[in-house]
Formats: sequence, structure tokens, C-alpha cells
Amino acid sequence: MFETLSDRLTSVFSSLRSKGRLSDADIDATTREIRIALLEADVALPVVKAFVAQVKERARGAEVSQALNPAQQVVKIVNDELIEILGGETRRLRYAKTPPTVIMLAGLQGAGKTTLAGKLARWLREQGHVPLLVAADLQRPNAVQQLQVVGERAQVAVYAPEPGSGVGDPVDVARRSIDEARRQQHDIVIIDTAGRLGIDQEMMKQAADIRAAVTPDEVLFVVDAMIGQDAVTTAQAFMEGVGFDGVVLTKLDGDARGGAALSVRHITGRPIMFASTGEKLEDFDAFHPDRMASRILDMGDILTLIEQAQKTFDEEQAAKMAGKLTSGENFTLEDFLEQMMMVQKMGPIKNLLGMMPGMGQMRDQLNSIDDRDLDRIAAIIRSMTPAERQDPKIINGSRRARIAAGSGVTVTAVSNLVTRFFEAQKMMKRVAGGMGLPGMPGGRGKAAKAQKKAKKGRRVSGDPRKAALGKGQSDDAPPAAPKPGGLLGNLGAGKLPPGMELPPGFDPSKLNLPPRQK
Repeated sequence: MFETLSDRLTSVFSSLRSKGRLSDADIDATTREIRIALLEADVALPVVKAFVAQVKERARGAEVSQALNPAQQVVKIVNDELIEILGGETRRLRYAKTPPTVIMLAGLQGAGKTTLAGKLARWLREQGHVPLLVAADLQRPNAVQQLQVVGERAQVAVYAPEPGSGVGDPVDVARRSIDEARRQQHDIVIIDTAGRLGIDQEMMKQAADIRAAVTPDEVLFVVDAMIGQDAVTTAQAFMEGVGFDGVVLTKLDGDARGGAALSVRHITGRPIMFASTGEKLEDFDAFHPDRMASRILDMGDILTLIEQAQKTFDEEQAAKMAGKLTSGENFTLEDFLEQMMMVQKMGPIKNLLGMMPGMGQMRDQLNSIDDRDLDRIAAIIRSMTPAERQDPKIINGSRRARIAAGSGVTVTAVSNLVTRFFEAQKMMKRVAGGMGLPGMPGGRGKAAKAQKKAKKGRRVSGDPRKAALGKGQSDDAPPAAPKPGGLLGNLGAGKLPPGMELPPGFDPSKLNLPPRQK
């Protein structure tokens, strides 16, 4: 969604990196480009003015003028201000002291409230809660049936006593749902309310009546992130007519410019709490202002990537797979298929790579990635016998023809997969055991053996003074016992190699040495 804004800001900052010190003209030019980038992203004008004024004020302060790298300092300032506009810090749900916690969803028709209700219920269920979905949208045709389908997919109970499509009282349904949740021991109630294509008094009155009847702990305003400036107008109308505690952005995976996300929080003063990033129920998570700002500035989102990996990968399984990777030989096509399936569970490959820092500069390459290529690889491996997956070396010409026919690909595709797998296996084995890396099996051992081998035999130093001192003694032999008289006595006798004699009349016994500590 923020691709255009991200590209513009990245190009602005790249022009600053060559400057050792920023003048007022540089700051004015930079903030002018930032203003244009935000306006092109459909950010509300009051938000743009406040943002640019704050960036300009801080950029002319001591934190930039005294910085070793002014360009990086300006990027940091823009990042800080983006985080502030997006909400500052992540806002968590407020739970009721006495269950159930009541969450009411409000917004225009088409914003995706019903689907989002299922996403939120699924997300809460994964957090250990037992949510109940309530079908209080009784105006839109088949809205009740849609919520029932979504609830079934999310594995969450749905309370729908009325058929809907214009039949039933939504306020009464919302009120009765609280008693139903207590009876069935649901600790969270999510009420899906009706919307309209535009703001009208009937919708506002109904939403206000439901709020008065159930006194929700959280009222979430659901807004389509693709509607641009209208999002701000709608949010203001709902704020005045019903009131809400937080914002949920839907369709963040769209190709809109994303100005709504940067505007709603600043205009209404209410934080963005959740974001929907796709059509699937799992494409939903809490909104983190710092991570979103980092993505906009093409600095990646490693924390979200790590969290997704932790949800998908089992620790014991990951440790087992790490052992196979370090051994090299034990890593089979069966293991490769298992790892590939786990990565696919984390989401589209393009989205995962997009969370890496600097990937905005490779957007064309990312857009060319097709997840169906992974499906083809999976089909090839699944067309192999267990023996062929364990030992791909036995795959000859006839076997490759059979695998190609079974997976619907060419023989060349099968050959390329097997060849690339062997190359990867060799690389893993080389890194694990043959590169002398600390902590890797075989690395330090080989280095130690080489060092011991190099020490064999008597070595004589090229320095004649050292050669005279070490004559007749190999490096591996223990040091010779000191002769009578000790080191100082030998010094006093003048038995040192040429060039190291002590001055005439020097008596080492008269040295004023500190007493030995007991």
C-alpha cells in the first residue's frame, strides 16, 4: 500500500547521503519533497502541514547540525515523526474486569466489518480466549449467513437468533447476546453491527442505541484504507455520532496510496489498533506504529518476520532441522519439502522478503516472484518415491521421465531441481565442516591439527640473539632449568649475545625492587 510513499521518501534520503553537512537550503528542499510525497499518498492536508513543520524544526536543531552523519539523523527524525503520527506505541485491547469483554464494530458498509469480525475472533482464540460472534447486522441481505460461515471457518461460536435481511431488532439481539455469553462461558463478545453506503441518521441512531444497551468495553471503527480522504470524513462523523475507542484498517494489501492510515489517527486522536493485510482469516494482527514506519522508510520489519516464524515453526523441529543442515549429507528432499511447506504457511514469499531492509529497491524483482513455483517444486518432490527422496543420486533418466509425467512438468525441470539440491547440499557440507568456522563441526579441529603439524621439527629463529638463547632447544621441548645464580646473576656475568651487554659497572644486586607480596 505504501509503495509510492516509500519510493519517494527513499529517493529523497538517498540525495542527502553525499552531503557532509546540511544547509538550510538542503533542509527546505528535503521537507518540500517530503510534503509532495505525503500529498501524493493522499494524506490529509492538516496532517501534512503538522508533520512537515515538526520535521523542519527538528532538522534545524542541534541533533542534526552536530551529527556525524546528518542524512541518517534526518531519516531518524522522519521515522520518529511517522511513529508519532501513526499512534506512538501499540495500543492493546482493554479487557473487562468481569467477563465477558464486549467489543462493538462500527463502520460503513463495504469496509469489511463482517470478515474482520471473524479475523478478530480467530486472533483472540489463538490468544487463549473464547469469543462469541454476534450477528447484529440485520439489514444487509445474507449478512447473518455470512457471519455464520466466517465463524465456522474461524472455529468460533456465532449467536444469530434472528434471520436478518430486514427481520429482527439488532438492539435486542445485542442485549441478549451478553446473557448468552455468560451462560456459555464466553469471555469475549464481538458485535457485528450494520453499515450503510454513506452516513445517515438511521445508522448512527442504531449504532448509538446498541452502544447504550451493551456498554461495550471497546468500540472499534472499521475503515477501508483504500478510500483515501473519505476515510477522514467518515471517521469524524462516527466520532461525533457514536464515538469509538480505536481504529481498524482493512485492505492494507491493496494498491491504494495509504493516506488514510496516516490521517485517521491524527484527525480523530484515536489509535490504530489492528490491521487487516489480506483476504485470509490469518491476515490480521495488532498494528505496530514503529514497524509500519520502518516499512514505509524501507528499513524492513524484522520483528514481525520473527513473530511469524515463531508461530509457524516448532522449536524442537527447528533444532532437529538445524542439525541436519550442519551435517549436509543427512538433509534430504523430504526435509526440503517439509521446510518449504512451513515457509509457505508464513504467507506469500513476496511479503516475507518485503519485510527485509532495503527490499524496496528490488520491488520489480519481488513482484515477479510467483508462489506457484513452490507448488511446482512440491509436486515434483511428491511424485518421487520415498527412496528417491532419501537418495536423489538414484534418479536416472527413466526415473526423471516418470517423475516429470507424474508432476506435470518437463524432464528438464526435474533435472534442474535435483542438480540445485546437490549443489545446496555440497554448500551446506562445506560451510558446516570445511571452512574452519568457530562453533561448526570440524572447523576448529582441522585448524588445531594443522597448527600441531606445523610445530613439528626444530625451528631456529632468524634473529641471531634469539637463536643463541634457544640453541639446542626445540619449540616443543620444556624450558631449560635456570642455572645457579638466577636470572640477575647471569645478567651480572655479562653472558649475553653481542649488542645486549649491560653498561660497565652495572650491579643488578643494588636494584631497589619492590618487596615480594606474600
